[in-house]
Amino acid sequence: MIRLPQYPMSQPVNEPIMGYAPGSPERVELQNEIDRQLAEIIEIPCVINGELVFTGNTVTQVVPHDHGHVLANVHLAGRDEMEAACEAAVNAQKKWIDLSLEGRCAVFERCANLLAGDWRMRVNASTMLNQSKTAFQAEVDSACELIDFWRFNCHYARGFHDDLQPLVSPPGVENSTEIRPLEGFVLSITPFNFTSIAANLPSAPTIVGCTSVWKPSRNSYHSNYVLMQLMMEAGLPAGVINFLPGSGAKITEAALSNPDFAGLHFTGSTSTFQGLWQEISKALPSLRSYPRIVGETGGKDFVVAHPDCDRQGLLVALLRGSFEYQGQKCSAASRAYIPSSVWDSIGEDLCSEVGKIKMGDARDFSNFMTAVIDQRAFDKISGYIDRARSDDSCEVVSGGGSDDSNGWFIEPTIIVTSNPVSETMCEEIFGPVLTIYVYEDDDFEGALRMCDTGSPYALTGSIFANNEEDIQRAFETLRFAAGNFYINDKPTGAVVAQQPFGGARASGTNDKAGGPLNLLRWTSPRSVKRTLDIPQDWRYPFMQSE
Repeated sequence: MIRLPQYPMSQPVNEPIMGYAPGSPERVELQNEIDRQLAEIIEIPCVINGELVFTGNTVTQVVPHDHGHVLANVHLAGRDEMEAACEAAVNAQKKWIDLSLEGRCAVFERCANLLAGDWRMRVNASTMLNQSKTAFQAEVDSACELIDFWRFNCHYARGFHDDLQPLVSPPGVENSTEIRPLEGFVLSITPFNFTSIAANLPSAPTIVGCTSVWKPSRNSYHSNYVLMQLMMEAGLPAGVINFLPGSGAKITEAALSNPDFAGLHFTGSTSTFQGLWQEISKALPSLRSYPRIVGETGGKDFVVAHPDCDRQGLLVALLRGSFEYQGQKCSAASRAYIPSSVWDSIGEDLCSEVGKIKMGDARDFSNFMTAVIDQRAFDKISGYIDRARSDDSCEVVSGGGSDDSNGWFIEPTIIVTSNPVSETMCEEIFGPVLTIYVYEDDDFEGALRMCDTGSPYALTGSIFANNEEDIQRAFETLRFAAGNFYINDKPTGAVVAQQPFGGARASGTNDKAGGPLNLLRWTSPRSVKRTLDIPQDWRYPFMQSE
């Protein structure tokens, strides 16, 4: 097994990305692990208070690019398991707090070291098969990003004690701040598209002393369970994180009926998040405290180009930003505003390059794309393309084909529209579809305004321009249009500790996963005043007679 260097935990650095080049040891090892996982069907239980619970109520987990191949039978949680998981999380919190921050960090730093070592290929292979990611996409996501989450979150948490202390303690007084966790457990509802996010949502609050009930996506039970096993191998105590495959609505109902529900950590659709917020508000009278609500939701991420820009760089950014991982990223480039002169220059070449994209089995490392996640996604994305074909304002200039006979495959698709508020310019599609609005070269300001108002979302976006004045105009006009803003780059690929991730408007609460702000949301500080010079007389000086 390849061993990567271990860095001092006081000064973490981002995990290096393995290349998986032909003939490399990691490529051979990963392919062997893929074959091993394909040769077995595993049973995935609930994990409640450290115990494996096989309920007998099962669903299958299949490979999206070969949906006739079953990876696992998944045992779903019922009401009894859900209530037991909430109680286990509540009961585990005292010992978990007593372990101290250093003890908690030691657990998750062991998680990071295991993932950087013996577990790396197992986790990457499970992500490639479960979520149809290429080797590179899996390596960046399920290995490097999650290693970074665990190491940097521990680093940030250690800094809170010093950084958040009171600045003033007058003579006779010692003031301090205790960085407490929330009182109770956090419900973590996680997405299919990033294995790293799925593990970070339940683990980030636990580093500062919370406990978690983890509801994984129905489309990533397999890879998520592998990470639950990894955390248990690293010494995660029973009950600190409880793994519950099952209905999100029913798990939420069980969590909200427990007075110790303390927070929601969510990544998923905007409509689901808004519904959860409403349900939490109804439950407030029966809860011990006001829950923290942290959510990253939808996106309709943009690229705006100025007539004076790096045109080849723009082409590459549009291709990679739109079609890596089949566009199934909250940050994927989904709408672009391109000047007519630039489109005349790059349009034919862009379509030609997109036509060269290979799509197929994730085990074939020559493929740039694989399948979308399931039949529901396939039907939704295909519907958008079909409606664009029948819209007089739209033209499908590249791709548009689909085939669900063996896997859920949709070709990378480019739509050019004359309507800046057409359906595919405004709505989140979550698939390999890029819609381009071509504007007149002298209307850069108008294009910026259209971008700012053209979607309810505000997650990521980018500007391509050579002149600094034009960049600054975009920077100011689009100030609230994206929580992660990229200059002369694609709007995807945020790196932990470099570009903490999150957006506002309909894209979420912008609490910046991958940075210290997210961890702070799971704390409930206590201010402590220790009086050294204890008053001995109840009378104040002003009361003395002259």
